Amino acid sequence: MKKVLKLAAVALLIGTGTSLFAQEAEEQEPVYKITETVNVKHTPVDNQGSSGTCWCFAGIGFVEAEILRMYGKEFNLSEMFVVRNAWTEKVAKFVRMHGNNTLSQGGEVCDVLYMIDKYGMMPEADYSGKVIGEERHVHGEMNEVINGVARAIIKNGNKKISPAGPKAVQGVLDAYLGVAPEEFTVDGKKYTPKSFAEAYRIDPANYIEICSFTTEEYNKPCMVEIPDNWTWTPAYNLPLEKLMEAVDYALEHGYTLGWAQDVSNKGFSGKTGIGIVPEDPENENLWKEIVPEKKVTDEIHQTAYDNWDAGDDHSMLVVGIAKDQDGNKYYKIKNSWGDRGPYKGYWYCSEQYLRQYTIFFTLHKDALSKAMRKDLGL
Repeated sequence: MKKVLKLAAVALLIGTGTSLFAQEAEEQEPVYKITETVNVKHTPVDNQGSSGTCWCFAGIGFVEAEILRMYGKEFNLSEMFVVRNAWTEKVAKFVRMHGNNTLSQGGEVCDVLYMIDKYGMMPEADYSGKVIGEERHVHGEMNEVINGVARAIIKNGNKKISPAGPKAVQGVLDAYLGVAPEEFTVDGKKYTPKSFAEAYRIDPANYIEICSFTTEEYNKPCMVEIPDNWTWTPAYNLPLEKLMEAVDYALEHGYTLGWAQDVSNKGFSGKTGIGIVPEDPENENLWKEIVPEKKVTDEIHQTAYDNWDAGDDHSMLVVGIAKDQDGNKYYKIKNSWGDRGPYKGYWYCSEQYLRQYTIFFTLHKDALSKAMRKDLGL
């Protein structure tokens, strides 16, 4: 119960866009002197504002990086076009399941691939989703209204499911996010959402998820059992050492990774822009100097997941590799809380942090080595 309350509090901070900064002191000279060794091409940091849509910002960042990699084109794509389509699908599944599954604003990076494949995509300039007079995304009321409509539908007051329900959901989305355009122009050419997605095709069949759980068979797909995995997407299960090898191989070969993980822990610091797994979380010198880290094993990672000490409360994009002044290894992470912190919207999470708090990654199949693709039967 304490963990649930803790996650709720952190989610509120993240959702309000203030994240972990509101109660922290002014930025100081970073204790951790970071030097990047690998930096994969990607698009600029964005801001999810007061919305629980980190999964979409990470996923759109992932898609933008893939378009940059494959087509050499840089776009600023609309997150809210994906969000509205995801809500459409979520409510439909909620009704089909008679209300016996999660209905929330959360999701996963892979959801973005599915929504683009089905509904298409469009530039941010043509659909920002900001139509209620707010400068940033504010979704609290909209989420409650959508939930209210969905729960009214499953009460089945008419003794049958009415075709008016889906129309009501679309009306809510139109009211809070705006009516999506049927056509728009990019580089002087007219597109629909579907034709634009076809012009810069991102095929979900070319992407997979990888995870690491001792409770599942290795080198086989397994279900990632987390509430926000509402699409029931499986992931290929790897030993932790192999999973980290896959992360390094992908980055070193020019691929980004969509990352589902936990930030509600004492090793994740907004003030320093660093994520670590300290041996002693109560160390009084924590964040004042580089402190020793716990060596995270497969068993430690599994226990953290089973005890709810490592949950899926945030999504970000892994875009590079780095080291500190002592030679310790880190990963460069693109966040979606705006350009805050000493690294202007980026975080550097240690190797042990990824080992401890990763739930799963989304990546292109070709981002894996030939040997690993063979092991997984790809």
